[in-house]
Amino acid sequence: MARQREKSEFSEKMIDLSRVARVVAGGRRFTFRATMVAGDRKGRVGVGIGKATHTALAMEKAMRAAKKNMIAVPLTENGSIPYEVEVKYGAAVVRMRPIASGRGLVAGGAVRSVLELAGVTNTSAKIISHTKNKITNARAAIEALKSLKILRKEK
Repeated sequence: MARQREKSEFSEKMIDLSRVARVVAGGRRFTFRATMVAGDRKGRVGVGIGKATHTALAMEKAMRAAKKNMIAVPLTENGSIPYEVEVKYGAAVVRMRPIASGRGLVAGGAVRSVLELAGVTNTSAKIISHTKNKITNARAAIEALKSLKILRKEK
C-alpha cells in the first residue's frame, strides 16, 4: 500500500541549485545548495535556502526554510501592490511599481518568481543593480514586499 502525500497549499519554484565543494584531507567533499521560493498565490511568500549532500534533501530543507520565513503581502483589488517601492539589500537594488490592470507581471529573474508565487499579477519590477546573484535579488524582492504597508482609507 503506497502512501500518498497530500497536496500542499503552497506552490514552489527553485531559483538556484549549485554544487558547493569544500577541500578536506583526501580531496574535495561536495554538497548541494538549493534556493526555493514558496507561496500560496494569495498574498503569502517566502524564500529559503537548504544545503545537503543530495539535491532532494537540499530542496526539502529549502522548502522548510521558505515556509518558516513566509511574509504577508498587501495586494490591491486588481492584484497589484499599493504603491511604488525601491529597496536595497546587499548589492541588489529592486524597484517595484503598480501598473494598469491587464498589463500582467512585468519582471525578470528571481524577482518574477517571488512576485508570481505571492499572487501579484499587475506589477512592474526592475532589478536596478548590476548583481546577477539570484539569492540576493530574491531576498531584495522579499524586503521590498515587506516594506509595503496597507493604506487605510479614512471614513
